Amino acid sequence: MSNKIVLFICTGNYYRSRFAEYLFNTLAERQGMAWRAQSRGLSTAVGKWKAGPISAFAVAALKERGIAMRGFVREPLFCCEEDICRAERVIALKEAEHRPMLEKGFPEFCRRIEFWHVHDVDIAHPDQALGEVDGLVRKLMGELS
Repeated sequence: MSNKIVLFICTGNYYRSRFAEYLFNTLAERQGMAWRAQSRGLSTAVGKWKAGPISAFAVAALKERGIAMRGFVREPLFCCEEDICRAERVIALKEAEHRPMLEKGFPEFCRRIEFWHVHDVDIAHPDQALGEVDGLVRKLMGELS
């Protein structure tokens, strides 16, 4: 039997959604859940803030939780319709930021997307933001198990 998919979406697939993906997959594997996470971004914009394939804040927060980044770490991926269709659950990390982007790019799917309210680094310190993501991911896992 194949795993069900939860898709985490954020702007750049570099920070919040990647942290959620790695955290979810590690915890789901440890708990023997039939779910796996994927993550995607809604923008292909790259700025001087991007150093490497994943945010150093996400890597540090994962390490604090005993989650190692093993092997190849992929670059951010851009969300497409197929990603949304394949997923049983689709969660955008910040409604105010991502709903307009999703309504523009994927209007036919907006009704099935769940929205969280986790700020990016321009508003919230990474410890706070990724702490919120951690709590929300664990709550979601409780719902799915």
